[in-house]
Amino acid sequence: MLRATLLKLSESKGFANWVVTNPSANRTAHRFVAGETLHEAIAAARACNNAGMLTSLDYLGENVATTADAQRARDAYLEIFDRIAAEKLQANVSCKLTQLGLDLSVEFCEGLVLSVVERAAAHDNFLRVDMEGSVYTQRTVELVKRIRARNPAIGTVVQSSLYRTADDVRDLLAYGCRIRLCKGAYKESAEVAYPRKSDVDANYVRLMQVLLPSGFYHAIATHDPRMIGATIRFAAAKQITKDDFEFQMLYGVRTDLQQQLVRDGFRVRVYIPFGRDWFPYFMRRLAERPANVAFLLRNLFR
Repeated sequence: MLRATLLKLSESKGFANWVVTNPSANRTAHRFVAGETLHEAIAAARACNNAGMLTSLDYLGENVATTADAQRARDAYLEIFDRIAAEKLQANVSCKLTQLGLDLSVEFCEGLVLSVVERAAAHDNFLRVDMEGSVYTQRTVELVKRIRARNPAIGTVVQSSLYRTADDVRDLLAYGCRIRLCKGAYKESAEVAYPRKSDVDANYVRLMQVLLPSGFYHAIATHDPRMIGATIRFAAAKQITKDDFEFQMLYGVRTDLQQQLVRDGFRVRVYIPFGRDWFPYFMRRLAERPANVAFLLRNLFR
């Protein structure tokens, strides 16, 4: 119930204005968001690199209303890849298709994404297309497949919460696509998604067991020690080395676990969001764990 309420509030413009202008909420958000500028994100990425972790930079934004906004987002991603190369960071980039105009036109969006992927390839880098709500899943999978057929510097994300994901994984693997596996942070109906957490978790393990032996380099994105343990045990049983996959975790979440995995010799990539449009991302982080809500309330009433 709390999760559903928070996800509903993430769509409220009035609540967004209150949160964004509230100093205490801003302080709380910066636990999960590196800052509003690329300079701050670069600094966070360098700190993670110095701690032995890889990073993925995400310029926050979604559901743009105009082609000009989408083109500005495209230009921002081109700059991010240039800065990563100039700073010699161990980092790639994540993006959302609705920030690049998917709501406006699939063809227009695809052109922008292709230009970003070409810049990534020019720097021997990689673009990860985030998965948004289920209404975008089919369009996202098809767009990624089309670009992957032209340029290998692109991958995407699948969500174990959705019934369709096993089929999507088989489809994407046929194109040699690198995949990030996550549980899913969007509110979905029982018509398209597992309503019970135990079923989401069971599907996560099944999908992980398909991805790791596939011969491609995938990312296991989770903060759940049970999912991490299941992955480590399966990889060991199948003689899949620690260099054949990576764990991914969010900036500001379970840093103790991130550090422990690094000490144990695993590859860990930290997802670093930044930008002024941080409210929807922040609300999804609150919805994921009650402890995050308690952290916010302590700051609001301090």
